[in-house]
Amino acid sequence: MAADIDRYTWFKTVVLPHEPALLARLRRIVRNRDDLEDVAAETMARAYACADFTRIDRGRAFLFQIARNLIIDIARRDKIVSFDVVADLDLLHVDNSVEAGLHARDELRRLKVIVDTLPPQCRRVFLLRRVHDRSMTEIAEELGLSVSTVEKHLTKAITRIMQAIRDREEVAVERYDRAIEEVRDRRGGGATGR
Repeated sequence: MAADIDRYTWFKTVVLPHEPALLARLRRIVRNRDDLEDVAAETMARAYACADFTRIDRGRAFLFQIARNLIIDIARRDKIVSFDVVADLDLLHVDNSVEAGLHARDELRRLKVIVDTLPPQCRRVFLLRRVHDRSMTEIAEELGLSVSTVEKHLTKAITRIMQAIRDREEVAVERYDRAIEEVRDRRGGGATGR
């Protein structure tokens, strides 16, 4: 990772784009909305506070590991731990299997579709920064823009991408929740809490 990157820019470009995926995964593990928000906020705060942030370039794996450790810490403090929570911890495990590779490829295809919808200048800045790993200064020089304008384009691109991912994941979570409810209804169990 480039040495000239500041913490805020690193967080914005490496970590923050994975917040929707973290929230979607946490929704499957943490049922109480207040607890979910607390775990997500604490995860993001710990990620931002990371002392050696310049060495971290895999934001998703980094966030999931922090969240997993937080949930384990909470479980240790609780006197009673649900088997479901322990079983669901695997959902935060970063998997390097063939299946994970295929899933990552699918995610890249979806990301490409989203990136293709960006305004041209935002798309160019985003690709130069995230795909070609150019510094803000290099991008500014190449495109004849100020560094500030490049940062604004990158922020706009990331914001739009994050929103599109968040929208897609919310639809997926809603489908998942409906499917679970349908299974419960077929079994005659109705809605049961954990």
